[in-house]
Amino acid sequence: MINASASGGTTEGGLRRLPPHLEHPIDIFILELGINDAFNGIPLEQTSANLQSIIDQVKARNPNASIVIVGIQFPIAAPDSEYAAAFVKMFGELAAKNHAALVPNLLEGVVGDPKLNLPDGIHPNAAGHKILVENVWRVLEPIAREVGSK
Repeated sequence: MINASASGGTTEGGLRRLPPHLEHPIDIFILELGINDAFNGIPLEQTSANLQSIIDQVKARNPNASIVIVGIQFPIAAPDSEYAAAFVKMFGELAAKNHAALVPNLLEGVVGDPKLNLPDGIHPNAAGHKILVENVWRVLEPIAREVGSK
């Protein structure tokens, strides 16, 4: 397993960090990016195009890789509710277009709960992260079992 994340990372940064990771075989690729694009006001079209480019590059080098797209909702009230709704919808559209598995909302059960977040109200604390793991594992476990049985 390789964790290629970067704190505060955007989809553009993810594209820049991707090439060295493509040198390794990939069985399962988990894509969780985009919220920092939203916080930085990057247009959805650009975020979606960057995510699609990442998926395309992974599939070009690893055609049999299983892709898991991790959707996320805004952890705080979004100033533009139309943008926020389109942002959430984008992950499902990318999953459908790419025949990828979808974690519909990484922050399900955590967002807005002060007992599960750091004082900034945005980042989950240790207890919140346990729920995030469960949210991803529900989708990832059957894929990992299938890949592991091959």
